[in-house]
Amino acid sequence: MSGFETFKFFLTSQTGLAKDALHIYVALGVFVGSCLIFGWKTRDWKPWMLVLMVAIGGELRDIYDILQRTTQLQLLANFHDLWNTMLVPTILLVFSRYSRIFSARPAAIAQSGMKSGNQP
Repeated sequence: MSGFETFKFFLTSQTGLAKDALHIYVALGVFVGSCLIFGWKTRDWKPWMLVLMVAIGGELRDIYDILQRTTQLQLLANFHDLWNTMLVPTILLVFSRYSRIFSARPAAIAQSGMKSGNQP
């Protein structure tokens, strides 16, 4: 078992999370963490792309570890992990770009209206 596999096993055993849930939490951590660290916005492509690169890197490492033990790849399982990892960051990106859910504009408009005396 590689160090990468040992670390994943440690995380799942210590947190009680399934591997699928761990993919989601890592994706959220990378997405939100990159926004906080680099000052990126959730509507930018950069945090989404970073999550994709980390996810692909993780899956390539999984494929490498599998090939060290056996010659039988499970590419559908790797695709499932990639899809599962990217789902929530994709939803956050799309909603940030194309909806007002993450927008501060309604509050700002309400405050500006109150300042001008337009509201009671």
